[in-house]
Amino acid sequence: MELTSTAFLVTLVAVTVLAVLLALLLWNRVPGPGAVRWAVRVLMIGLCQLTAICVVAAWINGSYGLYASWDDLLGRGTGEDASAMTGAPVGRARFTQGSDGTLATYFRGSHSKLAGQVIVWTPPGYDDPGAARTRYPVLMLLHGYPGTPRSWLDLGSMPGALEQQVRFGTAHPFVLVIPEISPGGVNTDCSDTPQRKVATWLARDVPDLVAKNFRTLPGPKGWGLMGISTGAFCAAKLPLQYPKVFRAGAALDPDPLTGDPQVLPDAGLRALNSPMSLVRRAKRADVGLFLATSAQDKDSPPGQLTAFAEAARGTGVRVKTLVRPSGGHNFQTWAAMYPEALSWLSTEVSPPANPS
Repeated sequence: MELTSTAFLVTLVAVTVLAVLLALLLWNRVPGPGAVRWAVRVLMIGLCQLTAICVVAAWINGSYGLYASWDDLLGRGTGEDASAMTGAPVGRARFTQGSDGTLATYFRGSHSKLAGQVIVWTPPGYDDPGAARTRYPVLMLLHGYPGTPRSWLDLGSMPGALEQQVRFGTAHPFVLVIPEISPGGVNTDCSDTPQRKVATWLARDVPDLVAKNFRTLPGPKGWGLMGISTGAFCAAKLPLQYPKVFRAGAALDPDPLTGDPQVLPDAGLRALNSPMSLVRRAKRADVGLFLATSAQDKDSPPGQLTAFAEAARGTGVRVKTLVRPSGGHNFQTWAAMYPEALSWLSTEVSPPANPS
């Protein structure tokens, strides 16, 4: 049972109610001497409190996206060596239909040699006979760390939030692609390191997989990114590193744009992969970046957005910033940013089209 699922929360509520009812029924029926009876009663009270705390904790986790899975909660990153990772190559990757309308596969990239899960959702009408020649833009959603691709579905209101904006006419349909950003459980801020080529996984292997299996527009004008937290850092970084793959990136509450020394201790490697360093070196790049945060988010202070926009002046990189007055580092805040982010992405990334 998934940590963030409704079924898990309902089960906890049922267990709590059952614990309270049992305590009421058995309170005066506990056998044995007085000390034993009181000890059992204390245990029953403790059980009731424990189950109630679990209900509250599960509700808070589901609301704020603190942990996306049991592996996140228990810290069970695999740390698997890249050279030992196994999975079907692009040509043999098979997608499995989920009950929520998504398609998922696990494959090993031919360029990075990394393996991980990729979830894909196609918009309504994609399979209609009349749309057989229509090619769609791609929006790659990048989760945070720790996190999993399912974070966007279980906690992030996707794809429903996108469908709503499409109905409002403020965004056009996208094929959503949700890859792992830390294959093997190792965070590199979506960077290529001597041990793990995560940027290559995201910018070459995943696009190759999607282009081979779905009717998508070619990059870069047909491809954009949207990320949260660590994924937002990646969404700001990858278009600058791979402008021939991605036209635009929307970064919602990005991690420090100068890079994290705990993730990339080597200063030279960090400079090669931080959005702040990359934008200063950008020359006539046809790239757009949307950076958003809230005035209350200490993990992603508004000042870094101002500094980034200033660094981008004269480079050709189009930067739009948004600072909401309130909100924490969680999906409730990020969901409130979706309308502006998706609307902006729809101006930067091409709409669905039929090949001429």
